[in-house]
Amino acid sequence: MEPRLNPFAGAVSGKLIKHLGAAGQALTTSGLPAATQELVKIRASQINGCAFCLDMHTKEAEAAGETTQRLLMVAAWREAKVFTDAERAALELTEEGTRIADGTGVSDEVWANAAKHYDEEQLLALVALIALINAYNRMNVMLQVPGGDYKVGQFG
Repeated sequence: MEPRLNPFAGAVSGKLIKHLGAAGQALTTSGLPAATQELVKIRASQINGCAFCLDMHTKEAEAAGETTQRLLMVAAWREAKVFTDAERAALELTEEGTRIADGTGVSDEVWANAAKHYDEEQLLALVALIALINAYNRMNVMLQVPGGDYKVGQFG
């Protein structure tokens, strides 16, 4: 399977990818735990069916020390005992933020639960991360970018 377009080939698309990458880098200093960030990226990518992002973020998470058990249980996090309350709140916010068109947006209850575990800076980072991974997911799904060949650290 080959992608419909190479998102790195054109001048505009190359700039766009560079800026999206810079936005992602800014989030690494947000105070939002790195493990939580990877779990959020994985859950949104599962919902959106983005094979490339799933390949990338599961490999990056594993390289950073995430356990296979937790990675395998992200899709069923509600029934899994391996996630902290804070991670569960982040995953719940990720689901509602990713499926925003399916309901009433993000409920006050879900927001309040996340706010119990994260300060304002971390909440903003979480919202930005959810928006960013959804942007990447949508681009990759529309372009049919396949998963399976990602190498840890491939994008620096």
